[in-house]
Amino acid sequence: MDKKNALRAGALAAGTTLMMLLMSSPALALTRDDGDDPGTGLSVIETLGLYVLLPIGLFVVIAGLVMALDKSHQKKDPTSSNVRTEADAKA
Repeated sequence: MDKKNALRAGALAAGTTLMMLLMSSPALALTRDDGDDPGTGLSVIETLGLYVLLPIGLFVVIAGLVMALDKSHQKKDPTSSNVRTEADAKA
């Protein structure tokens, strides 16, 4: 019974993928549409800065803020700080 379900799921996935590819074929056209004005492309430095350095920088800033504003660190208990576990007796 598992093979039948797997085959059915695979056929459904393949059919869905095929239909999506057939429906999206105009997106691969080489001719420009009316009113299409793409503008200039990004340089390598701009691309790396926008898609690599900026997300890493945002991650570092957010992680730093979370660590700096973290309130879950353990506070010292003033009542247990004066308890000694070693014996003071002298023989």
